[in-house]
Amino acid sequence: MNSDNRSTMSRSGSNWTSRKWAMFDDVEQNAVNRDSWIKKNSYYHHHDINFLNFLIAKNATVLDVGCGNGWLISKLEAAKKTGVDFSPTMIDCAKKICPEANFILADIESRSMLGTIEAQGPFDYIILSDTLNYLDDIEVTLANINSLCSPSTRIIISTYNQLWEPLLKLGEIIGLKQVTRFDLNWISHEDLQSFCTLTELEILTKEQHQLIPFHLLGLGHLLNKWLAPLPLIRSLCLRKYVVARPVPPRRLAKPTVSVIVPVRNEAGNIEAALTRLSKFPADMELIYVEGNSSDNSWEEIQRMQKDYPDVDITALKQPGKGKGDAVHYAFQQAKGDILMILDGDLTVPPEDMIKFYNVLASGVGEFVNGTRLVYGMEKNAMRFLNYHANRTFALIFSYLLNQQFTDTLCGTKVMFRSDYEKILANKSFFGDFDPFGDFDFIFGAVKLHLKVVEVPVRYRARTYGSTQISRFRHGFMLLKMVIFAFKKLKAI
Repeated sequence: MNSDNRSTMSRSGSNWTSRKWAMFDDVEQNAVNRDSWIKKNSYYHHHDINFLNFLIAKNATVLDVGCGNGWLISKLEAAKKTGVDFSPTMIDCAKKICPEANFILADIESRSMLGTIEAQGPFDYIILSDTLNYLDDIEVTLANINSLCSPSTRIIISTYNQLWEPLLKLGEIIGLKQVTRFDLNWISHEDLQSFCTLTELEILTKEQHQLIPFHLLGLGHLLNKWLAPLPLIRSLCLRKYVVARPVPPRRLAKPTVSVIVPVRNEAGNIEAALTRLSKFPADMELIYVEGNSSDNSWEEIQRMQKDYPDVDITALKQPGKGKGDAVHYAFQQAKGDILMILDGDLTVPPEDMIKFYNVLASGVGEFVNGTRLVYGMEKNAMRFLNYHANRTFALIFSYLLNQQFTDTLCGTKVMFRSDYEKILANKSFFGDFDPFGDFDFIFGAVKLHLKVVEVPVRYRARTYGSTQISRFRHGFMLLKMVIFAFKKLKAI
């Protein structure tokens, strides 16, 4: 290796262990050959890149920690890219492979070097692709990473599955994998969970990919796309991914709120929606959006504006059909920091909306979903088939979304307006597939890696009107949505 490069790092590496010096020497020696190894295993590396690009928004700012020769960051579809590595030779190679990125020679385990990295931020995503396997002190590094985060930063960590260690060693012997001349860290999910807890990071989702890391004339691709994502089988996959966020501080400011009440033939519930709402600790805007009712719902909304002049009430007529259209129309005109949906049938008690508000206002969650299936519910609140279908679909969608959802069809959903705007901007990824509106928000929140929190509510029977859900027609639509979600979120 170049002795000048060793002396370049000697000051920052004055406290390095013998293992770290051995790793540094090995990385330096093999830096110029790294690109040839990537080409030799091109299917594996391109599959890895495809999934990282699925996780990362295209207009994002990205920091790649342990960027190596810059090949990975050169393939990321991000607006602004920064790479960090402790190897001078790797940094030189990276500048040639990805000239549009900023590269910093620094040791991420050294706190004294963080200022130079922080100056390139803030970062929407921080990527540690196999980096944890190399580190001397994972806890120190993750603590340093946390200090580089804004509240909305997402940290993507990828590692090898420990089950593959014998096969990876065999790959080195037969010349399919680059030989590593120092000991790697092998990190289980439980280990990573512990490290995150110690460094005030919170794991949001985890996923595994690549059952077969070779193309095999297209067979490997087919197996990875359709078989590898299935339950149990995915635990055998080579690549493990985790998305985490910094644990947020408690919010001090009280965000304003817009409560959207979509109504269609709900005249008898319109006034109660207001009178039963709990008082929020900040300004509230109440938006009724009426959807071509055959009763006097629209007249009732107009009466509310006259009878309650001290309440900020907006009356809208939705331009299209369906609850999803009504909610999107109202959200785009809302003024509050927090956006809430309160279904006009009032089967979710308006009094409970303060619970949803508190989750976001405190910083505990970023997207709140109501669940009707934790507490017991009133007689006739939900029909037998609907109840069991909802439980079944909740299990399926929890698997598809990698976050727990016990009731995807509860109409009460709450999010920050700033996050809704991101969901709306990313809506083209899923398209206009959802007549309910619920899955637009759920899928969008999961794609953005928002922290999802469920709030249990006691589901009430209707006191006015009749249900607008057709169990068989809408059940078939849900089944189609399962297939749609698998294609969009799993078969990547």
